[in-house]
This record gives sequence, structure tokens and C-alpha cells, in this order.
Amino acid sequence: MGAAEAPLLATARHGRELVFVGNGRWIAAQSLALEEAVRLGLAELEAGPVEAARVDLSGVRSFDTVGAVLADRLVRALEAAGVRPHVVGLERRFEPLLAEISHGCHQVPPEVRHINPVIGGLRVVGRTMVDVLADSRLFLSFIGAVTASLLRVLVRPLTFRWTSMVFHLERTGLRAVPIVALITFLIGCIIAQQGIFHFRKFGATTYVVDMVGILTLRELGVLIVSIMVAGRSGSAFTAELGSMRMREEVDALRVMGFDPNEVLVLPRLVALIIAVPLLTFLGSMCALFGGGLVAWLYGGISPEIFLARLKEAISMNTFEVGMIKAPFMAAIIGLIACMEGMRVGGSAESLGAHTTASVVKAIFLVIVVDGLFAMFFAAIDM
Repeated sequence: MGAAEAPLLATARHGRELVFVGNGRWIAAQSLALEEAVRLGLAELEAGPVEAARVDLSGVRSFDTVGAVLADRLVRALEAAGVRPHVVGLERRFEPLLAEISHGCHQVPPEVRHINPVIGGLRVVGRTMVDVLADSRLFLSFIGAVTASLLRVLVRPLTFRWTSMVFHLERTGLRAVPIVALITFLIGCIIAQQGIFHFRKFGATTYVVDMVGILTLRELGVLIVSIMVAGRSGSAFTAELGSMRMREEVDALRVMGFDPNEVLVLPRLVALIIAVPLLTFLGSMCALFGGGLVAWLYGGISPEIFLARLKEAISMNTFEVGMIKAPFMAAIIGLIACMEGMRVGGSAESLGAHTTASVVKAIFLVIVVDGLFAMFFAAIDM
């Protein structure tokens, strides 16, 4: 019988030893014939007592997942019958596939244990704290690396990517003006309307001007702008750097002798530090305009009275507090966004996860830092 006509699986007996000889192409196209051959081969176990078995696959020329699954099925059936089989002759290049099928298809799932809810909750809290500490360590390490890159740029200013910085400044600053102006305008309108609605009960409608002015300039202006920048520009930075990581462009920069922090991170960070204070000023003015418009149309407070009352209610310190916070908020957003982008792995799932983490962490830290600034300025009577 020629090699082309040899059966896919032949069986022979040598005393109490059963020998299986594989031939040909053990691939998906031969799946039906292979299944039938394995079934007929296992039927030989009923023909007489068997103490040992040998599976000789030296004649197998092609081998894919289907062939590996059927070979593993043959071996498992022999073991279930109390016979210890020996697989011999398989080409070295096919061995990893058979080993992977043998290992992966027969893993025993871990035993499900019922854990006390209190203990389970404590475990979750513990794991969360460990993750927070790990993220904090990575964040501090990233700040150190960016600071080192910044010092190198300060020593050699001509190495700074000015074109890249201007490009990102236009994207994060100029293009964000319409949405920032609209949102802060609406926020100012809502604050004024709600204030007038409730203060009117006490005959203190004019105090709405104080509330809108102080709340907008000290807190809400910079906070709303920072949250919007974190969601708009921070997520974009993470996605851009993450995509570059996935395409190995960051590694290519390192191979060419460039510092990725200097080339990719610093221009984005500087652009944010410039853009966020400008957007904060614009947003605060739009919020005051919205509050004044509602106070005029809904509360009967004329623009002259509104401006006069606003001048009495606020001072330069009120404006300075919000503007001082803005660069720090921008630095936090930029560092978090770039750090998460640099941590992206090689999958789309990793990109999505780190983009989400970037926005969530940036907004959380912005609110925390705003609270810390509020306590600090209160402590120094500012």
C-alpha cells in the first residue's frame, strides 16, 4: 500500500501491546475521516486484554488543532481504559501544539469556595489599597522622569519641540473655547436662577450676585474647566500615546536615541499648563455673564446693579485663587493622561481601559487637589 493510500490511523497488536500508527494529514479537512479512524482504533481495546499502548505519529505530515484534539482524545481514551500510552515519532514542530491542547483542554477549574462577605469585603479593600499604592509609586516615578526631561530641556532650550507644543495648544485651548464657553455660561445661568428662586423668599435677591461671583471665580470656574479638559484633552492624550505604544512607535523613538518624555509628554504638558488658565479665565467670564443675564431677566437685577454689587462682593484675591489653581490642575491632568498612555499594552482592550482610567483618575485628583487648595487658602485667610 502506497504512502498516499495509507490509513490515517492503523492499529496492530504485539502480544498485549496495542500499537497505533498515524499517517497522512491530520488537519481540519480530514476531521470526519480522523474521527472515524480514532473510533475504530479504540474499538481494538475490546478485542483482547491490553497492558501497554504506543501511538506512533511519525507518518503524520500535517498537523493542526483538529488533529491535535483527536490525538489527545485517543490518548485520554486509552488512559481512561487503564492503559498508559506513549506518544512517539511526532515531529518537533508539532509537539507544542499537542502539548498546549493536552494542557489547556483538561485543566480542572478551581474549586469555588464560599467566602464570608466581611472577609471578602476586606480582601477587596486590601487589594484596592495595594493597587492605589502601586499607582502612586508609578505616578511619582513618572513625575521624576518628566522632571528630568524638563531640566534637560531648560539646559538646552533649542531641543524643546515648540511646533508640537503650539499644535497641542491649538487643539487643547483654541478648539475647546466654544464648548467651555457654552458649558460655563449655562452653569452661571443655573446657579443664578436657583439662587434667585431661593433667596427671593428671604428678600435677599441681590446676594445672588455675591454667590455667583465668589463661587465662580474661586471654585466652579477652574473646576468645571478642569473636568472638561480631563474628559476632552486628557482622554485624547492617553489614546494617542497608547496607539503609539501599540504600534511600537515609542520604542522606535528610544532606539533612535530620543527620550519619549521629551518628545511626546513635555509639549502636551506645557500646552495644557498654558491653555487651562486661559480657559479658566474665559469660563469664569462666561459664567458671570450667564449669571448676570439671568439676574437681569429673571431676578430684575439690572446690569448696572449687578456690576456694582459684584465689585463690592469680590476682590482681587477671589480672582487670584482660581487662577493659581489652574496650572496645577493642568499639570495633574497632563501627567495622568500621559502616564496612562505610556502604560497601554498591545491590545485594544488595554487602550480602552487606560483611557477610562486616565479620565477617572484625573477628575478624582482634580477634585481632591481643589479641596486641598480650599483648605490651604482658608488657612492663610486668602
